[in-house]
Amino acid sequence: MKRFVKWCVGFHSCWWNVRQNRKSGLFAVLLSLSVVATVMLSLPLNAQTNPQKLPASELRGVWLTNIDSDVLFERDRLKGSLQRLNELNFNTVYPAVWNWGYTLYPSIVTAKVIGRAIDPTPGLQGRDILKEIVDVGHQKGLTVIPWFEFGFMAPADSLLAKNRPQWLTSRSDGTRIVKDGNDNRVWLNPFRPEVQQFIQDLVVEIVKNYNIDGIQFDDHFGLPSELGYDAYTVTLYKKEHRGKAPSKNFKDPEWVSWRANKITDFMKRLFTTIKATKKDCLVSVAPNPQRFSYGFFLADWPKWERMGIVEDLVLQIYRDDLNVFVRELEYPEVKTAQRHIPVSIGILAGLKNKSVPMQQIQTQIQKVRDRNFAGVSFFFYESLWNISKEKPQERQTGFQKIFPTPTAYPNLLAGWKPY
Repeated sequence: MKRFVKWCVGFHSCWWNVRQNRKSGLFAVLLSLSVVATVMLSLPLNAQTNPQKLPASELRGVWLTNIDSDVLFERDRLKGSLQRLNELNFNTVYPAVWNWGYTLYPSIVTAKVIGRAIDPTPGLQGRDILKEIVDVGHQKGLTVIPWFEFGFMAPADSLLAKNRPQWLTSRSDGTRIVKDGNDNRVWLNPFRPEVQQFIQDLVVEIVKNYNIDGIQFDDHFGLPSELGYDAYTVTLYKKEHRGKAPSKNFKDPEWVSWRANKITDFMKRLFTTIKATKKDCLVSVAPNPQRFSYGFFLADWPKWERMGIVEDLVLQIYRDDLNVFVRELEYPEVKTAQRHIPVSIGILAGLKNKSVPMQQIQTQIQKVRDRNFAGVSFFFYESLWNISKEKPQERQTGFQKIFPTPTAYPNLLAGWKPY
């Protein structure tokens, strides 16, 4: 550009010397300025203003759940919500399909096992919300990836727990109840073949019967590390250890590793089954950071990723402290995964009793983009703008600034490549 301007000045000087009169000089000035202006206007806008370039593809997702949210419980409300997400340039939804010991869609599998085909909430009766989400979502250009939110977990008073008590696991003292906030939970034993078959049947039912883009699990497909002392699991462990019982210390590294490896074996079989049912169904996992996911839930997602049984990773980093948030982004196992598959970051948009300011959300998204992650997903829909100290319109305007234009979902199966 400097050379071009210098040429224009030289051109003007030469023209002036040839013509030697004011009229021609004025014409030369105007001509020079016109050429400069033409070239300047022909340059890309970012060469003039240098704004941040948005990625060609970026996950812009949100989890839809039936906890502290009514988005799923009325057909028109659900349709309007998907429409608004599309208007704000979101491109992916993760609707919960397995919560509170029930499916949120009509299920032949749960009808046989627990005697009820769908969650009893009135707003779900006579409907198939998963079909609604797939149909409307795809019309709006949204990627639809159902989410098995509860995994092996169930409410202590659920029909599943009451009808299949032999499926539950326990602590070394025989107790089963695990507190989840104020709620009492129990956990299905992920090492029992009947439990594995039940979960696999639920997954296959969805993959086979719905035009979904993928299926998502999280670290509830593991097990709280204090559990696993039920008779079945102890007998299995003894069989593989020449009669030796598992350590009473549930954090014992070998005992943790043995259980984690069993869960990994199941995840591998589940992945193979999903692919045999529908080869282009993406397998996504949305765990906590590795130290918590493995130490607390026995979910060894870095190993799953290295084995090739995870095709999309959405790492839940729900942190208010920005330094802690950034530190979680930069752990070696996260960077390793980034070199293989799309790795996105789950960001907390707020909870029922916790409002997260838009400024914090925007700052965290920028930190994610700075490190070339595949995108972001928000927990959860209701807290995007419906439950917040900030006005809904202010929140929606904030997301418009974050996502000013549409972009593609970063799909590994459709040729996504790491940066």
